[in-house]
Amino acid sequence: MRLWSLHPSLLDRAALVAGWRETLLAQKVLDGGTRGYTHHPQLRRFRAQPAPLEAIGAYLGALQQEATDRGYRFDVTRILHPTAIGSIPSIPVTTGQLAYELEHLRRKVEGRAPEWLPRLSEEGVTPRAHPLLQVGPGDVEDWEVR
Repeated sequence: MRLWSLHPSLLDRAALVAGWRETLLAQKVLDGGTRGYTHHPQLRRFRAQPAPLEAIGAYLGALQQEATDRGYRFDVTRILHPTAIGSIPSIPVTTGQLAYELEHLRRKVEGRAPEWLPRLSEEGVTPRAHPLLQVGPGDVEDWEVR
């Protein structure tokens, strides 16, 4: 399960589609609809929120909007608790986590969509974060599986 901290506009088609599917699974886990993945480390940051389902709903909403902007059709009705970003607290993320994820995405894109690489080439610049996330200094998050 990969719930990207990166802004959805940085994700290539495969990462955006997989991110949507995996976040729908995360939503199901947070809603108690599955017995698997209940201890997945990437869910910690959502569980730490006052309203985890609203947080994951806001996260999904940004993925759905990016998909719509690209002409894809992600079914917005699958979001259990659609929530506007800004109406709930931001989730913290570190610059180290964003850098780690950008490098991870670069490695994936090199093999499957090398034409996407120029979008990921801002060396030395902290990449944009998902709009639900608030960037702060720090190393890779402790929940990241390396």
